Amino acid sequence: MVKHFYKGTGIIISFIILAILFLCSLAFGYTSTNFQTVFDTYRAFDGSAEQVVIQTMRMPRAIIATLVGACLAVSGAIMQALTRNPMASPGILGINAGASLSVVLGMTLFSVYSLEGFMWLSFLGAFVAAISVFVLGSMGREGLTKLKLTMAGVVLSSLFSSITTGLLILDDNRLESVMFWMSGSVEGRKLELVVPVLPFVVLGLFMAMAMSGKINALLVGEDVAKGLGQKTWLVKGMGLLVVVFLSGSAVAMAGPIGFVGLIIPHIVRGFVGIDYRWVMPYCAILGAGLMLAADIASRFILFPTEVPVGVATAVVGAPFFIYLARRGVMKG
Repeated sequence: MVKHFYKGTGIIISFIILAILFLCSLAFGYTSTNFQTVFDTYRAFDGSAEQVVIQTMRMPRAIIATLVGACLAVSGAIMQALTRNPMASPGILGINAGASLSVVLGMTLFSVYSLEGFMWLSFLGAFVAAISVFVLGSMGREGLTKLKLTMAGVVLSSLFSSITTGLLILDDNRLESVMFWMSGSVEGRKLELVVPVLPFVVLGLFMAMAMSGKINALLVGEDVAKGLGQKTWLVKGMGLLVVVFLSGSAVAMAGPIGFVGLIIPHIVRGFVGIDYRWVMPYCAILGAGLMLAADIASRFILFPTEVPVGVATAVVGAPFFIYLARRGVMKG
């Protein structure tokens, strides 16, 4: 009971921190504004340039960063649980790269530029990449192992990225406009991007929370889960569907952004343990917070000029990935 009280209190504190970061995202940027300007924008809008920037540029940017961070962190937690691989994440296992390749193929070969088109292409690419990684990682006498799964993800991610780059080079008219999106960014995004994917984001997050208890049983062991009457194949299938929904939605809104789905689940499990009934909500809140913090940092803290938020997450995520590899978590 005491542990639950502290974990519940932690949820409230995390949510307060998220709210503060969201407010900072609205208040700080190249256009000189402050918290008072933000409050005045929604309390007494006067049409000034500063208030227009907050309403039309920073608010959509903050909302999209929040949703993308939650999606990536929760999907990373699910992938790490179902594969029992602490290196698993949508970026490391090639899910983001597959979704990106699908979008670029649609733009290059079929001239797809609609928001709905991007959404469905992202989902298709994420699904194909997920299936491909699991099939490739399961080949051989040993079956699916952590090392094989990670290597399959790295290889396929490199392959998808190379094909994507080749397509863009062949069609250099689209290169400049697409490369900024490919690096992962929430700058200049509009709320129209959220509308078609929001149902899938909500459904994916709801399914993730609902299946958290079943994931706990799987973590004890697949045989134990079967002994408790669980259909493990159904849990894994639902988990894969959730990963596709959340990863595909994130790529559709902001392009491929790495390392959020790798970092946050490890941090959360360090605080609250492996009970996924707590891991899931914590990942959603802290993942959103990390994306907002990275977006704020990418504007004027880490670099002399603004860079895509995917660069900021990589600055933190790459050393974290090396740290995990040096701990030997890829064994088995």
